[in-house]
Amino acid sequence: MTGLPWDASYQDGPAPWDVGRPQQAIVRLGAAGRFAGAVLDAGCGSGENALHVAALGFSVLGVDVAETALVHARTKAAERGTDVEFIAADALQLELLRRTFETVLDSGLFHSFDANERPAYAASLASVTEHGGTLYVLCFSDDGPDTGPHPVSRNELYTAFDGGGWRIATIEADRIETRFHDNGAPAWLATINRI
Repeated sequence: MTGLPWDASYQDGPAPWDVGRPQQAIVRLGAAGRFAGAVLDAGCGSGENALHVAALGFSVLGVDVAETALVHARTKAAERGTDVEFIAADALQLELLRRTFETVLDSGLFHSFDANERPAYAASLASVTEHGGTLYVLCFSDDGPDTGPHPVSRNELYTAFDGGGWRIATIEADRIETRFHDNGAPAWLATINRI
């Protein structure tokens, strides 16, 4: 997967999903003590979620295909004195990282994949998530008015993570903050266990 289309989103100012702070759903997960061990932020963008989790004391790797986003993320990490590793990687080939993580975070990436790409993405995530580990997926929901682009149904999450080494623990209604939604767009926050 080439990063060029995604990279263009960051070249003329912040991307529509880059709100300059971590998503509130991620902040709540951190406050509730839901992160553990080494953490992977798949599709980290300009790094706000990864930086937040690292500030809580976790070892964090952020990956994205957009080089410009990674440059922004590394600059923020240096300015804040926060130790986070940011590298270019394809979310459909995470096994190439040759690393595993106890917690994996997907904030706004899952809904960008077509239905035919999602099984490969779920398998890619499984390749880097430790058995007994946890995946958190925050994605646009199809439930409610003013949905974001590429909204996902609850059933689509179940279809993607039904089997293949995964078990869905919960799917809860939440919000994704964007530059175009005053109070965020309808979202699902899924907690998915690697078995």
